[in-house]
Amino acid sequence: MADNLMKVKIITPDRVFYEGEAVMVEFNTSEGEIGVLKGHIPLTVVVAPGILNITEEDGVKKAALHAGFAEILQDSVVIMAEIIEWPAEIDVQRAEEAKERAEERLRSRTPETDIARAEVALQRALARIYVIDK
Repeated sequence: MADNLMKVKIITPDRVFYEGEAVMVEFNTSEGEIGVLKGHIPLTVVVAPGILNITEEDGVKKAALHAGFAEILQDSVVIMAEIIEWPAEIDVQRAEEAKERAEERLRSRTPETDIARAEVALQRALARIYVIDK
């Protein structure tokens, strides 16, 4: 392993999504976006919906990461994700429809509208759409 590489493992309830070595990992947390390099201060964070960027020595891999937790150590990152998808796994039409439904719920707010749920649904749909477009 090169001096600047760290181990990265991403696990979902039904599979090991990714396991390899990376120069950097970037993703959204409940506190904002984070970029992790080898030697990062140990940290545990809550994952927020957005794009996961895994920078390997030969390029960047992107995925739509929706929720979970991450354990960051000085030489490794482990993400325990509820849902994460490679671009090829995403149904574009379904993502667009989910975006439209969430936007409509937010536009036509009623006392029964769960605003937080609609906002998270919109973030997830946008992450799916963005990762496909890139």
